[in-house]
Amino acid sequence: MAALLIMVAGPYSAPTAEGRAAHLAAMNRAAVGVARRGHIPVIGVNAALPVLDAAGLPYSDPLMMTIALALAARCDGCLHIGRSAGADREAEAIRARGCPVWTRIGDIPGP
Repeated sequence: MAALLIMVAGPYSAPTAEGRAAHLAAMNRAAVGVARRGHIPVIGVNAALPVLDAAGLPYSDPLMMTIALALAARCDGCLHIGRSAGADREAEAIRARGCPVWTRIGDIPGP
């Protein structure tokens, strides 16, 4: 099986910087699991945050979802690790194209 491009979608927003860091760390740990299954993980927040920072924009700026959804449009599947408005939008964008959405790493086809 060829490697799939799999988005890891999970909550990011939190009332504190520590909470946001914990959410991002959870997505990054899940991305490691995706990679270990032989696929390429993608996290929209990881792509968007440096752009927002360079532009002086807060993480809540709509550009965050614009970037994340543009990436979702190119992914072959999604690992949906937790519910939030943004994560749900990413997963639904992928599901709407007929691509699979998993909630457990072990369900992703692997080697």
